[in-house]
Amino acid sequence: MPQYLLASYLPDDFDPSTMTPEAIEAIYAVNRELEAAGAKRFACGLSPITTTLHKKPDGKVVVTDGPYIETKEHIGGLMVIEAANLDAALAWARKGLVGGGTSIEVREVFFRPDPKKG
Repeated sequence: MPQYLLASYLPDDFDPSTMTPEAIEAIYAVNRELEAAGAKRFACGLSPITTTLHKKPDGKVVVTDGPYIETKEHIGGLMVIEAANLDAALAWARKGLVGGGTSIEVREVFFRPDPKKG
């Protein structure tokens, strides 16, 4: 079954300490529902502090203290789920728009077989 990355975005000024107990419970309720459905593979929150590596055309790698492009949001958490198709993954993402997130990016996860293993 296909797997999908659900990346939730938060505003850069988001303060997790302002989350209400109801918002936190709503997040855990969606996680429990995903677990009960056998769809949840991995989930976590992410720090807004980023370090990014950029490979320049000359091959040198530059480390910066932020995302590759300037944004007003950051990825606040991620989840990997199994879903029958994109529509099913989008349905889970809709349920996941709780707890202060502004949007959720959904991407299918591609697994490439190791060419040495046939």
